[in-house]
Amino acid sequence: MAALLARLLLRLFGLLPLRINQAVGGALGALIWLLSPKLRRITLTNLALCFPESDPAWRRRTGRRSLIESTRALTEAPWLWRQTPETLHGLLHPSDDLKLLHSAGQHGEAILATPHLGSWEFAGLYLATLRPTTALYRPPRMQALDGLIRTARAHTGSRLVPTTPTGLRALRQALARGEAVGLLPDQTPKGGGGVFAPFFGHPAYTMRLLSNLARREHTPVVLVYFERLPRGQGFRLHSTATADAIYNANPASAAAELNRCVESLIRQCPEQYLWSYRRFNRYPPGAPDPYATPS
Repeated sequence: MAALLARLLLRLFGLLPLRINQAVGGALGALIWLLSPKLRRITLTNLALCFPESDPAWRRRTGRRSLIESTRALTEAPWLWRQTPETLHGLLHPSDDLKLLHSAGQHGEAILATPHLGSWEFAGLYLATLRPTTALYRPPRMQALDGLIRTARAHTGSRLVPTTPTGLRALRQALARGEAVGLLPDQTPKGGGGVFAPFFGHPAYTMRLLSNLARREHTPVVLVYFERLPRGQGFRLHSTATADAIYNANPASAAAELNRCVESLIRQCPEQYLWSYRRFNRYPPGAPDPYATPS
């Protein structure tokens, strides 16, 4: 029943015009902000950790706006899945940052990292139209939706691979063929796949995969996000290239460079970051749990 309801909602959001879709998503986000003390607490905790210099009123405004934008990211996804590459290109507003994407990689190879900032769903679909792309894919919790989402995300040409040894091998093979690889750099890795590195001045468990892939052939790493413009007007690309520290053999140093770039992009548009994600859920031994509720 839950899977059927989810499919109906995805179909409904997929049929709504983008401007109406995003308006509905914004209204749902505002409602969730009012009705979910848990998400509100996580969001405000993250903002207090990352922007201690900002006053509580700013953090509350930014937190509410963040939840609104994050909900829009969910509702607009099924609409984006239905669009042709030509339509997606028409939604992108001109930006000089596009030159960085086209120039990355002598033979086309590049690692394109997209944080949970702006419209990461648009990012995956659009970037796959520029060059052959293999993207790491984590299946949804509701397994009944896996096939639908996988097919929808791949419809512009992206090849989706799982977070398994087979999937990781596929990423390396894609780079060897001169293709692009897509990753979410701010997702907490499972098991021993990460290392603690500073993120807004706090230790965050950060993936080693990206720097390990990049180091093999000194592959260019470009971080991108697509800012969501108001009233369904489309998206604007922002990007930055990593410094040579991303190739450092010391995993902590490479992870610190990755987090520095993610942080610099977030500071450009903090209200469109997914602050409701428990980014500091893993913490060094002996450190306090930042999300623990007061006793």
